[in-house]
Amino acid sequence: MKDHNVPIYLRLREEIRAKIEAEEYPPGTAIPSENALADHYGVNRLTVRSAIDTLVKEGLLKRVQGKGVFVLGEKLEQNLYSLDGFSKTIRSKNRTPRIKVLVKSLRPAGERYAAIFGIRPEDPVFYIKRICHAEDVPVSLEEIFIPEYILPWLGGIDLAVFSIYETYEFFGVTLKEAFQTLDLAYLKKKDARALDLDPSLPVFLFECTSRDEEDRVIEYTRTYSREDRCEYTVRFCRNGEENEC
Repeated sequence: MKDHNVPIYLRLREEIRAKIEAEEYPPGTAIPSENALADHYGVNRLTVRSAIDTLVKEGLLKRVQGKGVFVLGEKLEQNLYSLDGFSKTIRSKNRTPRIKVLVKSLRPAGERYAAIFGIRPEDPVFYIKRICHAEDVPVSLEEIFIPEYILPWLGGIDLAVFSIYETYEFFGVTLKEAFQTLDLAYLKKKDARALDLDPSLPVFLFECTSRDEEDRVIEYTRTYSREDRCEYTVRFCRNGEENEC
């Protein structure tokens, strides 16, 4: 560390930042312990802790109690006003999407989903539960409900190969609009493990109802997204100027 006019903890912060940017400390891995860094750079632990704290505040590092300090990868920015699916969003960031389907089954709609889709409780709906990865990093867990009459051959389609949006295109279903709400939630331990997440940490919960050009409700989705892996943007328009957005 050079430039002795700069406080030691700031110099150490830049040393660690440089190693993160050079991927000497890759995303998802733990950096050396405070003791190891203190010994390596010949400083005390409080200096190391101050340097790490600033990088935690910047979103480059994350402390995990009992495990250490981990490097965070670049967050995925998603536009809340866009109807792009997960795979398309990830590819637009020059990253490779990967989907792991945990459950794909056909079940009766029941009272709740019958009301959402405007069908009878005994009518069948597809239930899909999957983990969405960017490269090999788990980003979100999705629960998707689709009435069978919308995509009658969905059971034979490999959703690890084709996206839901591509499947809609196969069957001539055109997505028109979606209504989405945002909340915070906590996952069950099993689901948290699937996202490689501490179950005591909250996740973003998006509930989305989608309609097609015939004004049919074609999909209801619950998406649980890791807050340390995603960030979201919203675009607002003045009344009467939607076309300028």
